[in-house]
Amino acid sequence: MQTPVLAGKLPPIPTSQTTLLIDLLIVIQVAQFKHMLGAKPTPQNALHEFPVVRHKKEFKLPKQFDARTAWPQCITIGTILGPLWLMLGFWCCGIANISLSANDLLACCGFMCGDGCDGGYPIYAWRYFVQTGVVTEECDPYFDQTGCSHPGCEPAYPTPKCEKKCQVKNLLWTDNKHFSVNAYRISSDPHDIMAEVYKNGPVEVAFTVYEDFAHYKSGVYKHVTGDVMGGHAVKLIGWGTSEEGQDYWLLANQWNRGWGDDGYFKILRGKNECGIEEDVVAGLPSTKNLVKTYAATDSTVSF
Repeated sequence: MQTPVLAGKLPPIPTSQTTLLIDLLIVIQVAQFKHMLGAKPTPQNALHEFPVVRHKKEFKLPKQFDARTAWPQCITIGTILGPLWLMLGFWCCGIANISLSANDLLACCGFMCGDGCDGGYPIYAWRYFVQTGVVTEECDPYFDQTGCSHPGCEPAYPTPKCEKKCQVKNLLWTDNKHFSVNAYRISSDPHDIMAEVYKNGPVEVAFTVYEDFAHYKSGVYKHVTGDVMGGHAVKLIGWGTSEEGQDYWLLANQWNRGWGDDGYFKILRGKNECGIEEDVVAGLPSTKNLVKTYAATDSTVSF
């Protein structure tokens, strides 16, 4: 005899089926989590292509730093939404705030950068920025405006097609390209990373993600339990020391503001926690096309 279904209730599930259901849900959640990761470490055979930046030890640094307050005019520094393995979509210089197109990189860099939405190499994204340039978000908007990029969130989007055409009719693709003058790695010494952020702004870091990272809410993260889920790229925007005396890095994630501490997280600094200090990349913006775009709007700007 079947158990009757009461209003608003489901029939009890046998213990064996409950166990299977829980196991299935765990598998689904882990699969979703892994799909959101995809940053690949810089290949060993490509390390010689990119210079390693170091800064003088005499360079004095504050005990605490946050790029958002250091450059308040650069509103893109604190941007949370973005693609899954590259964080070069937002940068600011003394001339203007520019939101760069994630679609351009994901779709048009192709196999030279990796596998689109299924992962890629952050350093090769910066090389694409140097050699090919990236159009603005206004020209080619990011396809996921809902911020559905965090553990347990669906749908999982496929890589967009490379159309090389601005969605805004009065913008031309080639004229809308913006460039970096270089692409480089930063030494894994915490002082060098801090000096780079202090002088030139946020950097991109790739690190190993474990299962417990998905449940981060606040405080200084340190891996405790769970298996390796994959590689992940995030934006390092500052550092500090907690009230408990733990040195930390301050980073912006891309899993929307419902995850972590309003979309941000802190991770142990100085111990290469989860490899956070060993694959740090960056580049400096070029004024190419900025002059054409912004000179007419601000006659007081000099180059």
